[in-house]
Amino acid sequence: MARTSIDLNCDLGEGFGVWTLGEDDGLLDVVTSANVACGFHGGDPSIMRRVCRRAAERGVRIGAQVGYRDLAGFGRRPMNVPPSELTDEVIYQIGALDAFARIAGSRVSYVKPHGALYNTCVTDAVQAEAVVRAVREVDPGLPILGLPGSALLRAAEVAGLPVVTEAFADRSYDSAGRLVSRRHEGAVISDPKLVIARCLRMVGEGLVTAVDGTQVPVSAASLCLHGDTPGALRLARRIRDALGQAGVALEPFC
Repeated sequence: MARTSIDLNCDLGEGFGVWTLGEDDGLLDVVTSANVACGFHGGDPSIMRRVCRRAAERGVRIGAQVGYRDLAGFGRRPMNVPPSELTDEVIYQIGALDAFARIAGSRVSYVKPHGALYNTCVTDAVQAEAVVRAVREVDPGLPILGLPGSALLRAAEVAGLPVVTEAFADRSYDSAGRLVSRRHEGAVISDPKLVIARCLRMVGEGLVTAVDGTQVPVSAASLCLHGDTPGALRLARRIRDALGQAGVALEPFC
């Protein structure tokens, strides 16, 4: 059944110090949920504070985008972090971002792993449970945003946490419904026409075409667009306009 509304989430606040990345201000005028870097893969205290303030001003939901402690690799390198340590690091990141969100008059509304941690938690139950344990200890009512069918969302459901499924506007899928590794050519999709067509089909039909041509079912309450995808702001605006013309409103999931 076609949806009449969908959330649009985007990774924001991923710069660090003098290094800037993405068009945070422009994207905050379009998206409904902001996955804000918490300082481990990107972001620093001043960036976190600024993005939270501007998100709060626009009514954009603030999500803690937690990741491995890997600034040099932008959190996209797999790391073998002991589960207890990973739980503590996720708690630390949520707490830091929530402080800035509350100063801005908002709060952290959900949690989403970033990069390698996200992909690891698709299949690795131990890492997934470590993340879920952290979220549950912070707030057992805090939703986790993730890939349908992932170990992360299964663990969250077992723990009684709210779960929110997402689909990716700008990433290729394999036949199992997982994201194609960024190491492979074509893993990131930046062609606006293709991105928009995929979004309309995922929202309207609940299907996406995998790299091998398989038709993969997707059931998502949110669409994700990466802030570092080339032309992300232009893509976000075109996604919003195309969905609006199709009768689908952009609304936050929480």
